[in-house]
Amino acid sequence: MTTHVHLIPVALFLGALGLSGFLWALRSGQYEDLDGAAERILIEPERQNSEGHRTN
Repeated sequence: MTTHVHLIPVALFLGALGLSGFLWALRSGQYEDLDGAAERILIEPERQNSEGHRTN
């Protein structure tokens, strides 16, 4: 029973830490463009030649 006295505050602290991290991610815009990252992997980047010019 004495371990519950120690584990409950630790669990509450870790829960509050996770919630504050999630709220920080929401405020900093981490979840604004969900489709863009998923589609960006399918788009082939433009290649550059040795002179730095883009080629098609």
